[in-house]
Amino acid sequence: MPAAPPVLLVSDHVAGAVHLLTVPDGVLTGRLTDRHLSEHAGFLALPGGRVACVDDRRGELLVLDPFAEKLVERTVPVAVPAEHLACDPSGRRLAVTTGLGKNSEPWSDLLTVLDLDTGEAARVRTRVGEPGVTVLGETDPLVVLRHREPGALAVHRFADLLAAPPGCPPVTPHASLPLPDDGHGDAQAPGSEHVFAATGQGVHQARREGDALTAEAVIPWGSPARGWYLRLDTRRQALWTTLRGGAPNPLRWPEWTNQAWHHDLETGRTLLTELGPGLVFRLALARHHTAFTRVHPDGDELILLGADDVVRRCPLPAMDGAPRRGGTPWEGVQRRAVAASPGSDWIAVTRGGHGEVHIVDAETGHEAARLRLSTPLHHGGHMTLRVRNDGADGDPVGR
Repeated sequence: MPAAPPVLLVSDHVAGAVHLLTVPDGVLTGRLTDRHLSEHAGFLALPGGRVACVDDRRGELLVLDPFAEKLVERTVPVAVPAEHLACDPSGRRLAVTTGLGKNSEPWSDLLTVLDLDTGEAARVRTRVGEPGVTVLGETDPLVVLRHREPGALAVHRFADLLAAPPGCPPVTPHASLPLPDDGHGDAQAPGSEHVFAATGQGVHQARREGDALTAEAVIPWGSPARGWYLRLDTRRQALWTTLRGGAPNPLRWPEWTNQAWHHDLETGRTLLTELGPGLVFRLALARHHTAFTRVHPDGDELILLGADDVVRRCPLPAMDGAPRRGGTPWEGVQRRAVAASPGSDWIAVTRGGHGEVHIVDAETGHEAARLRLSTPLHHGGHMTLRVRNDGADGDPVGR
């Protein structure tokens, strides 16, 4: 039986649509309507090529199986607006934190935990804010919340949270580690039961010891810039982010500096690669390449960083409504999403507002196809690219 082709899930969270296409030919094999997925919580890779995500309008966690005849495997009610989404290494036990949504200040302190095997779910109250989350360990997992102002890694037993009574009771962490107040970005290494949090100082790391955490040395950025996002590389056990430097004023975003930051967890070696000025944020991991998009008034590009540290730059067509000089890169503008799978050489990049997805061969840098969707992908949309057993579920944090 031939292997199933790679598949691409494209969420147009503004229009409320989810498109399922094969890669690279772009055959539409599924579509969901009236589904406004949380772009911030993202897609969480589960075993077998499945994916979890949160519908911010209906207040449901969706488990999607893009390789099955029926796309939606199950739904579970959760508190929204979803901020972050994570699971234990088995993909069975999940946690969803809440954030701002369409509000100007943090207001929700609700945390949802659920067990996909038993169908159990519970909601509890923690701290108002925009907490990050990891679910550490598989046998008796811990839920680790990364709080800001005051910064902390707060540790809860998953079993205790799941056993909470009705009524969203407040819960108190049974262990905690201090963090700087500016934490933003989370990852975990399942094999060593380490958790990582990005701050202005660098990457704070802690390892599990029993039902608590023990702090280890901070991994420095090695640059005056900092990362706002952390991603585990399941291919080589490393951490990735983009270091953003320059004036924090968002009106000066074309001057922001960007460096790819790669830290090998086995050797302790850190490598910085210059990406260029403008807006660079999320990244994607293909079989042999790491992909970034750079948005800039002088032209956008897809940047492919190879395992041999060779950088390839691929120009991208301009977006109508793209961020301009004198404005911010966040409000009312078009952006780009990028997706890849560690089991494939294909890279997908959206063209926000145009309803287009560029499919690029990472080995050559050439565009193999340009997929045209039935919705415009305002704000760039969000995507995930999966191969059935690509190992992406080795990173148990939503992306």
